[in-house]
Amino acid sequence: MTFSVDQIKYDAQGLVPAIVQDAVSKEVLMLAYMNSESLQRTIQTGDTWFWSRSREELWNKGATSGHTQKVKALRYDCDADTLLVLVEQVGPACHNGSYTCFTSNIAVEGSIEEAAPATGGDRFAILAELEAVIASRDAERPEGAYTTYLFEKGVDKILKKVGEETAEVIIAAKNKDNEELRYEASDLIFHLMVLLRNNKLPLDDIMKELANRHVKK
Repeated sequence: MTFSVDQIKYDAQGLVPAIVQDAVSKEVLMLAYMNSESLQRTIQTGDTWFWSRSREELWNKGATSGHTQKVKALRYDCDADTLLVLVEQVGPACHNGSYTCFTSNIAVEGSIEEAAPATGGDRFAILAELEAVIASRDAERPEGAYTTYLFEKGVDKILKKVGEETAEVIIAAKNKDNEELRYEASDLIFHLMVLLRNNKLPLDDIMKELANRHVKK
């Protein structure tokens, strides 16, 4: 559906909540508010603009910190009273230096934190979790983290590791050592996902490509 700003329903203060999501990892990064002017600036510039309720002024995300958000998609919900902004996030999204503002958990009976280990198809959820962790490392660059080291060394280093792990997988498979194969395949998947993040290619795109090939077959 084509986006039309005329359909947006603002509240009594002339604001609409905007949920900001990483277009690659799908992690929810922050919640802010837009008025009609900040929404128009977001559309015109391709960068996120919000209305600060505390300072009562427009603000361009990352203008002072450098932690900018390049808009990849802009959507509104079924009631047209909430926006979803998918972005390419540079650096942390949160003012406290975190990749996402949503870092604190509330204990809820039966929540994911208390759930039993995943079984069946749910095991693939670890890929989404891993993608989010890698995205967090890319944004925050915590000192001493191996993933930080890879991102800071750049694509050549990441490609070197992908090549090394691919060779290890081949050797393990050739030796019919499934324990070693499991270990090396896990390393290969991890480094491949780091490469995908470095190139801003969502894992979802890989899943879609696999699905398309399955349909063709």
